[in-house]
Amino acid sequence: MTLTPSSLFNAYPDWFTRATPLRVLDLACGSGRNGVWFLERGHHVTFVDLDTSALPPEIKHDPLAHIFQLDLEQGDTVPLGQFDMVLVFNYLHRPLIPWIKDSVLPGGLVVYETFTEAQASIGRPKNPAFLLGKNELRERFTDWEQVYYREETPATPAGSGAYKATIICRKPLD
Repeated sequence: MTLTPSSLFNAYPDWFTRATPLRVLDLACGSGRNGVWFLERGHHVTFVDLDTSALPPEIKHDPLAHIFQLDLEQGDTVPLGQFDMVLVFNYLHRPLIPWIKDSVLPGGLVVYETFTEAQASIGRPKNPAFLLGKNELRERFTDWEQVYYREETPATPAGSGAYKATIICRKPLD
């Protein structure tokens, strides 16, 4: 499959590679580019999106892939237990954040990257409901170990050309 995952996975491989298969949730997965990276490394990946038609057809037959077409903003739930890692990229629905936190096993990770308010000045999205405030991700995970945090501008070296915030955080063991 020729999808380009987040550069985080190759930049910080120690955080994302394990000998034991992980249970990974790729929430609002779109084309599945990030979840596919884990699937190709032998991990169990649950892909969730409102429209799953953009997922590569070959993963639909992969026994490690689980695909759910759900409208998370209308209260559809993911009755799937807990995960070692939850991935969220380019998506924000604030009421889901407590559910995301609850769905991670103790010691597990959340990898969350999405647009900040400054993005509205250069392009989409423009709706404030879909844009993070300054340090908002950091504040929403104050009770977790914050392994990595960055707020980038379009001029950030190796940046995405957008205003985004990224956090990688670990759920406490207790």
